[in-house]
Amino acid sequence: MEEVKSIVREAFGESSNSEGEEEEYLDAHSAENLENGKRLSSESVFGESHNWESITEIDGLWLCKDFLSTHQQSNLLSSIQKEGWFAASSSNQAMRFGDLPGWAVELSSSIHEVILFSNYAAELENYETGKEACIFPQDLLWREPIFDQLIVNMYQPAEGICPHVDLMRFEDGIAIVSLESTCVMHFSRVENDTSGVQDPQHKVPVLLTPGCLILMWGEARYLWKHEINRKPGIQIWEGQEIDQKRRISVTLRKLCQTE
Repeated sequence: MEEVKSIVREAFGESSNSEGEEEEYLDAHSAENLENGKRLSSESVFGESHNWESITEIDGLWLCKDFLSTHQQSNLLSSIQKEGWFAASSSNQAMRFGDLPGWAVELSSSIHEVILFSNYAAELENYETGKEACIFPQDLLWREPIFDQLIVNMYQPAEGICPHVDLMRFEDGIAIVSLESTCVMHFSRVENDTSGVQDPQHKVPVLLTPGCLILMWGEARYLWKHEINRKPGIQIWEGQEIDQKRRISVTLRKLCQTE
């Protein structure tokens, strides 16, 4: 993993933007349909079933489309609204480090639980099929705390994020919960690490629906940039343009330990 990190530092230095840390309107890029990835289903102790999709072109990229129910999404949005972060029309981002709000701690715990039982389901499938599947590595899952940095972004229609790899000040293992508007997030390989990639400009599209959870670790975290271009005519999925509305994202990360 240190070799992976060094590649990213060489390409981006220590100042790669995180989602929304520098708002930019994006140039147009063509959208592509995502080929079906590997899917796993798990059921937690609370009886809630979660279906996971592995984005097969990118190691360490997993999507849980049904992470939050409609009711849970509403509660989460209400908790964010009560913080008052976006009361002013000019405010569209909030960051917290260390002690996170109670709802963010609860969200982190929910992510931990869902991954825990999903990894168990993956292990059972590995045993039965002999195929390896890991939604989130054990060393990341059991670190304390699993996340200690929060960033909440609010995007209006046509506002997105430029291609970036998250800052090296954060450890491996990043979780993003997407709320409200559906959108397509595109992934592209880091420029100076195109080994095995026939087209360095190739973009892998991933559909983010309200209440979904996306996990990035390993190569997905360090060797692939992610972006969201919400300009008119760009957000296309299966030949249809997505109606863009307000979108809120909740990103959870772990700060690197300083000696």
